[in-house]
Amino acid sequence: MALAHITSITGRGLNVPGNDIDTDRIIPARFLKAVTFDGLGEGLFYDARKAVSAAGQVHPLDDARFRGATILLSGANFGCGSSREHAPQAIQKFGFKAIVAESYAEIFFGNATTIGLACVSADRTDIARLAAAIAADPAMELAVDLVAREIRFGGQTVKLSMRDSARDALVHGRWDPIGELLDGREAVAATAAGLPYLAGPQK
Repeated sequence: MALAHITSITGRGLNVPGNDIDTDRIIPARFLKAVTFDGLGEGLFYDARKAVSAAGQVHPLDDARFRGATILLSGANFGCGSSREHAPQAIQKFGFKAIVAESYAEIFFGNATTIGLACVSADRTDIARLAAAIAADPAMELAVDLVAREIRFGGQTVKLSMRDSARDALVHGRWDPIGELLDGREAVAATAAGLPYLAGPQK
């Protein structure tokens, strides 16, 4: 099955502010015991959400105004800490299709891209504009356009950036190396058949 060409992500936004949000905060370690990634979305920001609730407040992920949002906003160095691939999986399983942050931890960025989760960067002031617009109108839709390299919202536009190799992989449907390998299994088999050390002893 061919991979999707991810050229633009449209949906409502949700802001989880802060810099250096690490993978343990995104998905606490006790949720890593699962055999598959199914259900990981339930643990997304679990401890942070509980702490906010205990303080008598509402975490953005539990705020009914933002229910169904598919674009996550945050700050700098998002996804730092341990290299657990469960972090982007939890974000995606919760329903997010794109993240807009000032910057990302390297391994998190790679783990996210290979599951088709677009991680784009924008300037701090532009993210603040986005967050303010979302707070004022939670029903407003954003368009994260990877081709035009811009984010459109409420009649406004801000520039986005993304590493060219990752953006190209998403736009042209080459973001999952394993998926590509499976799609090309006939070519792989044909190549393997011509390799003497795989074809078996010659008679």
